[in-house]
Amino acid sequence: MKIAISAISSDLDAAIDPRFGRAAYFVIVDTDILEWQAYPNPGANASGGAGTQAAQYIASLGVCVAVSGDFGPNAYSALNAADIHMYLLGTSQTVRETVENYRSGQLVPIDTPTANGHYR
Repeated sequence: MKIAISAISSDLDAAIDPRFGRAAYFVIVDTDILEWQAYPNPGANASGGAGTQAAQYIASLGVCVAVSGDFGPNAYSALNAADIHMYLLGTSQTVRETVENYRSGQLVPIDTPTANGHYR
C-alpha cells in the first residue's frame, strides 16, 4: 500500500512536516515492499488552495493513505473525495519512524478536518 508522508526534505530519515498542504515534500512509501520516492509538493508555495493542490497531486500518484500533523478543510475534502485515508503523525519525528508507526497500527485515523485552513 502506498502512503504519503509530509516531510521537510526528500528521504526516509527526513524530519516530518506537520503541515499537509504546505509541506515541502511528500515521501511516498510502499509499505508492502518498503520502496520509496520523494516528490516536491506543488502546492507548497501556492497563494491559495495549497491543501487541495497537494491532495490532488498525491492522488495522481496512486496513494491510499496520507499522514501529516494537520489536515485543513480543503485538503480533507479533496482527500476524502479521492478515497485517501488520513492519519495523524502522533509521536513520529521522521518519515522512517512514521512508516514503522503506521505499520504497527500506532497512528490515529481522522474523520474530520484537524485545522481551520490557511496554515503557513
